[in-house]
Amino acid sequence: MTNHVNAKYAFYYLLSLAALFFVALSVGMIAFSIIDKSIVDVLATSYYDKDSQLKFAISALLIAAPIFYVISNLINKGLKTGELDRESGIRRWLTYFILLVSSLVLLGVFIGVINNFLSGELTGRSILKALSMFVIAGVIFSYYLYENKREDFSGKSLTMKAFLFGSLSLVLLSFISAWFFVESPTMARNRRLDQNLINNISNIEGAVNSYLGSQNKLPENLEELKADPGNYLNSASLIDPETKEAIQYQKTSSTTFELCANFRTDNREQGQNIYSSPSDKLHNSGFQCLKGFIFDGEKLLKIKNSVTTPLPVK
Repeated sequence: MTNHVNAKYAFYYLLSLAALFFVALSVGMIAFSIIDKSIVDVLATSYYDKDSQLKFAISALLIAAPIFYVISNLINKGLKTGELDRESGIRRWLTYFILLVSSLVLLGVFIGVINNFLSGELTGRSILKALSMFVIAGVIFSYYLYENKREDFSGKSLTMKAFLFGSLSLVLLSFISAWFFVESPTMARNRRLDQNLINNISNIEGAVNSYLGSQNKLPENLEELKADPGNYLNSASLIDPETKEAIQYQKTSSTTFELCANFRTDNREQGQNIYSSPSDKLHNSGFQCLKGFIFDGEKLLKIKNSVTTPLPVK
């Protein structure tokens, strides 16, 4: 083999390794996300993290899977025509290098699965995740170990055809299944718009708390809040980022207030978990009034005492 051929096939093997990494990772992420969404665990952190994983996995499969199969086909053609010697060091070393990298990645994932199980993850979720990793690892290792020991490249191998259609079926099944569990682009946009709206509500909430700290009372309305010399709000913080509809402030008592707006999505079912705090902005779709959160508990207590405790009679 010439240096040119060596360099070309070294490039092919390394590119196939990179593509294989993204394909295997994406299939695993899709399997894990589907398992997490199908078997709900109250200890789960963020529901939206699963959608982010699915979106990344779909994008990676869409790009990496065709590259992997095209490069693998070029390598097999080189072996069939004799351009790539089956006893070549490039083929032997890089095949085992691919197996080494795959082993390290899969080992790390297996450790993570067992660690999550020992940390209290539901048994069913852990077992299904472990099984999905066994399937992925089995396909990768059986293919490359067989390909490395294969000697006859002159004809069409039934075993190689089985690997091709089996792995392609697994990739397509993962890709198609992911679309049934991931939110649509329209829903994703609406959720991002709602998140921007929540950020504006949080900014107003922070300004109300700042006003409370300096004036020892809640503002009667947003005009009074905007007139405060310490106010840092701008006009963009007082409206819906898309519709430009004003966010409504309502003082419900001397120590409580609400902020109201129209939301496009519902985040209550997905957002409620053991990590939720009183300041989390959980809402239904439509017009909603969210209870304002007061950061300074001591200041709130002083206000309550000043309102509820009668003045001493002289």
